[in-house]
Amino acid sequence: MDDTAAWWRSAVIYQIYPRSFADGNGDGLGDLRGVRAHLDHLAALGVDAVWFNPWYASPQADAGYDVSDYRAIDPVFGSLEEAEELIQEAHALGIKIITDVVPNHCSDQHPWFQEALRTGPGSAARDLFWFRPGRGADGELPPNEWQSIFGGPAWTRTKNPDGTPGEWYLHLFAAEQPDLNWDNPKVREEFEDVLRFWFDRGADGVRIDSAALLLKDRTLADFDQADPPNPHPFEDRDEVHDVYRVWREIADSYPDKRALIGEVWLPDADRFAAYMRPDELHTAFNFAFLGCAWQADALRTVIDETLAVHAPVGAPATWVLSNHDVPRHVTRYGRADTSFTLDYRQLGAYTDRELGLRRSRAALLLNLALPGSVYLYQGEELGLEEVEDIPDELRQDPMFFRTHGANPGRDGCRVPLPWSGSAAPFGFSPADATDSPWLPQPATWADRTVEALAGDPDSMLGLYRRAIALRRTLAVLGDGPMNWLAAPAGVLSFERPGAEPVVCMVNLSEGPVALAPHAEILLTSGPLTAEGELPVDTAVWLRIA
Repeated sequence: MDDTAAWWRSAVIYQIYPRSFADGNGDGLGDLRGVRAHLDHLAALGVDAVWFNPWYASPQADAGYDVSDYRAIDPVFGSLEEAEELIQEAHALGIKIITDVVPNHCSDQHPWFQEALRTGPGSAARDLFWFRPGRGADGELPPNEWQSIFGGPAWTRTKNPDGTPGEWYLHLFAAEQPDLNWDNPKVREEFEDVLRFWFDRGADGVRIDSAALLLKDRTLADFDQADPPNPHPFEDRDEVHDVYRVWREIADSYPDKRALIGEVWLPDADRFAAYMRPDELHTAFNFAFLGCAWQADALRTVIDETLAVHAPVGAPATWVLSNHDVPRHVTRYGRADTSFTLDYRQLGAYTDRELGLRRSRAALLLNLALPGSVYLYQGEELGLEEVEDIPDELRQDPMFFRTHGANPGRDGCRVPLPWSGSAAPFGFSPADATDSPWLPQPATWADRTVEALAGDPDSMLGLYRRAIALRRTLAVLGDGPMNWLAAPAGVLSFERPGAEPVVCMVNLSEGPVALAPHAEILLTSGPLTAEGELPVDTAVWLRIA
């Protein structure tokens, strides 16, 4: 492929969580009208592409990841016509569009599943899912002991058309999200057509939700989650790669090649890299980097391992600090333990916001200087923190309910954005809105609105705009080689070589350090010391020739 067409290798991609970006009709939920009204913000930020979380027709049991129609826009967001117009308007601004495809499961309101319930055991409709009889004398026990990723059993029992207890169906997530049977050719054909449907409407790529979970062990073998087998019964099955080889053929069949981007949570680096072989996905999210502690040695190790994993398959690395599933990094970086795992969220721990902001500013320059593409999560350009004091009665994440509150869920990173004004809804909704935002916004966000930050070049928003704009002008940034440089303990220093090489330094030590030899200071994440040294938790880009 012509590298000039491979935009995903160096892109800065902005993630929009539609219900929390901007509310155009005043019902308290973000929508496509709101996005279209704020495309100027994305253009001013300088991003190359926007990834939308699911905007499809859905009962919204899991914020749109329970899809009832993959070819329709949910009415809470707008219409298919509006989506097509949005794509055209974004393209006119030079912004590409990535849609979110959810292939592991659909909604229990999807016509296929409703037909499966009506037609009963043994029907062709049921073979599109994982219906099985239960164990025990009367089938009262689930088919196996698999547990839902959201907590609780991964099986729900149905009722037969006559009202008697029936078969069980598999759902690795919420009960409203039945898993599809990817051994059935009709399922594969359906999603191949869904890809073409959105590519034909101008989508430049798709992000593939839970990309490693599609295929299951047909015997539904049990396993000990503390000592998983190889191969795993429902994660990272070898057969799943056949799916993505076909998808790659579809993506490459378009004159302007479309990108396939995988959500692949796997601890094994080689297994992870296999998804990005030249005939499969183009890129995948780098969750090891996202969860890494703010420590120089740990970060360098993750960076080295990331680049080493991607090199043999020729895929570009991705760098991301936050998304709709994890606590915002301003909060994480302000804590004594700055790491993150899905099972270790630390919500409620003491956070030093100023420390988190300083580290987040430095992390931005680190991300943008590393080889590959960068993902930004909406609101991080405003320095938004995780909202941890949402009242229980207002929470909506199924994680919270399925764990009976033991896991507070992901609502805290999904709070609607503040755009303007001094009080909620901070311009998220129109002035004449009849409903409050779907999640409450903190009063402290009055100084974190786009309006409040836009005129200050030293604000978080100002730094994002300057850094992204500068990255566009520096030919050596984005995809390409990098070399580590000698540096004091606790300092990351690397060169992006080329005709006009650039050095990035990030000081994670315990005191200020001298700058590397340079011809020009291009950008800093914060002020240097009076002596011209790089302070702790600060980053700098240097021109060295």
